[in-house]
Amino acid sequence: MAGTVLLAYYFECTDTFQVHIQGFFCQDGDLMKPYPGTEEESFITPLVLYCVLAATPTAIIFIGEISMYFIKSTRESLIAQEKTILTGECCYLNPLLRRIIRFVGVFAFGLFATDIFVNAGQVVTGHLTPYFLTVCKPNYTSTDCRAHHQFINNGNICTGDLEVIEKARRSFPSKHAALSVYSALYATMYITSTIKTKSSRLAKPVLCLGTLCMAFLTGLNRVSEYRNHCSDVIAGFILGTAVALFLGMCVVHNFKGTQGSPSKPKPEDPRGVPLMAFPRIESPLETLSAQNHSASMTEVT
Repeated sequence: MAGTVLLAYYFECTDTFQVHIQGFFCQDGDLMKPYPGTEEESFITPLVLYCVLAATPTAIIFIGEISMYFIKSTRESLIAQEKTILTGECCYLNPLLRRIIRFVGVFAFGLFATDIFVNAGQVVTGHLTPYFLTVCKPNYTSTDCRAHHQFINNGNICTGDLEVIEKARRSFPSKHAALSVYSALYATMYITSTIKTKSSRLAKPVLCLGTLCMAFLTGLNRVSEYRNHCSDVIAGFILGTAVALFLGMCVVHNFKGTQGSPSKPKPEDPRGVPLMAFPRIESPLETLSAQNHSASMTEVT
């Protein structure tokens, strides 16, 4: 967890990893969309996105685990699946606390891992946003831009703001799409795997479809504001889905308990058992001798 947080910090807040300079055509219509402004001017700001992404699955897990723990039928099965862990001489991790820590911790790890994968893809590809030429402001009177079909590899041809241009080179995959679908799918898998009460037949699909719809609308908003291409959003959806499925199925095992089936007791080694512990077996000679003794006693009588 510490390693993923540190690597995500280097990707987000430092210039350790330089973005690949990708070439372009000066007359490319796909890169001439109007500049939508900074991310803070978007309909879904980064602050709102990150708060919702972190709070929604965490709140669902807390409410779901506490509700199941106080329901008698589900509490018995929960205690049977989990073990009470002793940490030190004073602290006990009961099944409720253990499940909450495990599920929320795995979710946080996946959130940072998804962010790392997205930043790595953006740095390596350097894919241009739909508004790149608008902020790049290339010198169209230069020799390179006069030819309509000449591919420009020279990054110095841009005359716009360097900070905005660098952000315009980070488009593939879409970070908003990847993080939103990861959070929504993780919460959906938790709801469908743990909540099994009869009264939740309609609540489960409403919650699941609602969270997935919010993630889908987040991706559409990126396309409608000309901040990402359709291919960027689709790639972000695929990445977030893959991370959520891997963690949900292979790490937390569909949000089931970690205690497996009870193992069969091993047979004891007879070499370590004292002789007095073995049952006494009467030999045939002893049986015959006892019969003869009984017969002789009968004749004397």
